[in-house]
Amino acid sequence: MTEIIHKELSYEIVGVLFEVYNDLGYGHKEIYYEKAVAGGFDDRKMAYKRQVPYILMFKGKEIGRYYLDFLVEGKIVLEIKRGHYFGKKNIEQVFNYLKATNLKLAILANFTPNGVKFIRIVNSDKFMKQPEEYKLTISKKLLHYVNSYKIRKLAGHNL
Repeated sequence: MTEIIHKELSYEIVGVLFEVYNDLGYGHKEIYYEKAVAGGFDDRKMAYKRQVPYILMFKGKEIGRYYLDFLVEGKIVLEIKRGHYFGKKNIEQVFNYLKATNLKLAILANFTPNGVKFIRIVNSDKFMKQPEEYKLTISKKLLHYVNSYKIRKLAGHNL
């Protein structure tokens, strides 16, 4: 049986996402969704940090920075997007966050015209030891799956 990483915390985060969407709907700027999600975390007394900088180092020198939308309870990266679909860049961005921070789980959330959609992305040792070409193939397959699901759903297919 596969263990679900941070099951209860993930459930709480997703609950906040749905609460925000149910209240605000679609069409707002990403930053407003972030602020509303932060308010939802505050209401639930959840520990989180917003726009967390993560400095990427090479041989002791800073070569770049990532900014995580949220780090929830020091365990889960939450990345907020707004649009119709998840993009390949969104998924790759979250994979990079997991690789850089060595955290086990991220939730990529997208506020769409048809509700809030989310995917859990796991940083498994098995996955992270694979060559970059493999990871890119997996992210493309995941993106294809997510977007195929959305297209079928938009076309009125019951899933």
